[in-house]
Amino acid sequence: MIKPYLVVEWNDTETDAQGWLVVHNFVNGYTGGGTRMHPSVTKEEVVRLAEAMAYKYVASESETTGGCKSGIAYDYKAPDASAVLRRFLIAMMPYIDIGVSLGSDLGTNYEAILEIYHEFGIDIPMTKSMKQNQNVLQGIKRYDELLTTRMDGLLLNDVVTGYGAAFSADEAWTLKRGQEEAKVVIQGFGSVGASCALKLSQLGYKIVGISDANLLVTCDEGLGVQKLIDHKNEYGEMDETKFKSHYTVRSNTEWLDVDCDILIPSALEDVINKHNADMVKANLIVEAANIPISSEGDEIIKQRGIDIVNDFVANLGAIRFYETVIFGLINPNSQAVIDDIEQLCRKNTHHLFEKSKEQSSYQRDVAYEIFRPSASGLLEYMEPSQMDTSY
Repeated sequence: MIKPYLVVEWNDTETDAQGWLVVHNFVNGYTGGGTRMHPSVTKEEVVRLAEAMAYKYVASESETTGGCKSGIAYDYKAPDASAVLRRFLIAMMPYIDIGVSLGSDLGTNYEAILEIYHEFGIDIPMTKSMKQNQNVLQGIKRYDELLTTRMDGLLLNDVVTGYGAAFSADEAWTLKRGQEEAKVVIQGFGSVGASCALKLSQLGYKIVGISDANLLVTCDEGLGVQKLIDHKNEYGEMDETKFKSHYTVRSNTEWLDVDCDILIPSALEDVINKHNADMVKANLIVEAANIPISSEGDEIIKQRGIDIVNDFVANLGAIRFYETVIFGLINPNSQAVIDDIEQLCRKNTHHLFEKSKEQSSYQRDVAYEIFRPSASGLLEYMEPSQMDTSY
């Protein structure tokens, strides 16, 4: 693993919260990634996530942005969670104001982050050269407008990642089994897991299990995904009182016990690990979450011959949305955004499986080979004429 370019540690003055900003690399002085908040967040996790973001931008065909990530070790359900997030972002503001673009991730909300930015006169984090580029400024206005639009009843920004993961899953399953019907289990039911489940159900897949922070619900005949979404709360938790009588409710720790063909972890890191990787029943894992399989668990999955679509191939929808609209690469409308993400996710997944078959290699190993960020993307290796050093 390449060491990150920059690591900043933050300690809250009013709670026991800790946070980290990790920049893996810059491209033209710019870098992007989400901000997650969860009690389990660690510096090491944020470092791994930042590296995955650098690869994800390559998979997104970006020529403008490096990879970063930030994380806060705190309970996102706590009454003062929004205040903790605000203090963290204020502490990071010197970096944000020069082109470290922090968005949302697990436990945070992008609209809330934008509100904090707006307090300080920041629309979207940009380098000075971007702030002086009228095309980029126009792209930001279009992006802001699209954030208020909906797709299938959900905010566009809440479906782009999950839909992309669903398209990747469909492409991989078609390559593996053609039109054979598949049963799917979704672990995590926030915006990513919910939208992924919805799109897969629209594509004809049977969602037989969904777990959230409180429970696991299963049904061999397939769950009614839309109704589960309609009644979930702000934390992505399902309302058990709205379940159909033939649904089975189990402990949320039992999601690996459900028989399925495709398993889609969509929430926390390392949920598949050395203690449970041998329990995976699926023959395809699609990583809608970032780093959901630990290195030890991944070795077991590899040895068992289970196919995967790894995280930075499957879940690039949000950053592709941002890139294409901000930098004017597509027509700025919601359907064009989804169509573009579908095309890219399917293309990358097809390429990944084709290379894996050609080389008789595990998909993750192949992905790290074909989507590796170039050394020139690191700020210290950039020519002075390429750098935005005006700050």
